[in-house]
Amino acid sequence: MEMHQIRYFLAVCETLNFTRAAERCNVSQPSLTRAIKGLEDELGGPLFRRERNNTHLTGLGEMMHPHLTQVLAETDAAKERARSFAKAEDTDLRVGMMCTIGPARLLPFLQAFRDRHPRINLNISDSNGASIEENLAKGGYDVAIFGLPGGVDDRFHSRRLYDERFVIGVAPGHAFAGQNAVRLADLHKQTAVSRTECEFHDHVVELLNRDGIAVSAAFRSNRDDWIQTMALAGVGFTFIPEHSVTLSGLCVRPLVDPEIVRQILIVTVRGRPHSPAVGAFVNEALRFPWSTRGATPLPAAV
Repeated sequence: MEMHQIRYFLAVCETLNFTRAAERCNVSQPSLTRAIKGLEDELGGPLFRRERNNTHLTGLGEMMHPHLTQVLAETDAAKERARSFAKAEDTDLRVGMMCTIGPARLLPFLQAFRDRHPRINLNISDSNGASIEENLAKGGYDVAIFGLPGGVDDRFHSRRLYDERFVIGVAPGHAFAGQNAVRLADLHKQTAVSRTECEFHDHVVELLNRDGIAVSAAFRSNRDDWIQTMALAGVGFTFIPEHSVTLSGLCVRPLVDPEIVRQILIVTVRGRPHSPAVGAFVNEALRFPWSTRGATPLPAAV
């Protein structure tokens, strides 16, 4: 059964006239008649009964009419969806976003993307860096934005979007609030509150151990809002990416000697065919003026 046979059959159903149906389908009447005959042979019986100038559906034709109407409608819908997909229209784009990437930093880009591509539906999910990487590799995401201490492995293709410093967040009355910056050595014998799934935890611990710096842990949580709230309450300092600071009143100072910086990357799976929507998202991210939207100004020392 071929689609042109179905179209010819439905045209005859509407006109009840082979000549007018052929004109509507822009084919010769013999061609239309042969196509209908082929369809009848395949379905096992006549679909139309022609009596002088009276053409009407047989019982088989009446039974097949709703089914073939649905087949044609679904085929046309599938073709339209395919055309939209090719144009990056009316498609879903699954984006994995590392949970410590501050929303205020990404929001201008996401808004600009939606303005330029309103028919691409962004489905954004956030998680820790390791989960984002794993789900991207398994096909759970089409594209991801994250940054890990060692970058990404050969399974992935990545492009840098921007760099982000790590800072120290404390309550207004903390000794660090009176400094312009906090050196790594200043953390010795201080109390920390930290995120349990911090991607840079092992890297920082290695630096602390290298320099013999002892830090005690007072509170840990996988919720960043809890960590910042505890730091603001004076429980201890927190080590946090600068654009992840969302709690008003938290005093933030850059960490120096050494400065710790992470690269935020846009990542896809190497060698995996990508939809036009993925290409549009990646291209827009790479052309976005991240550098003109620089680091969040840090509070002056008091």
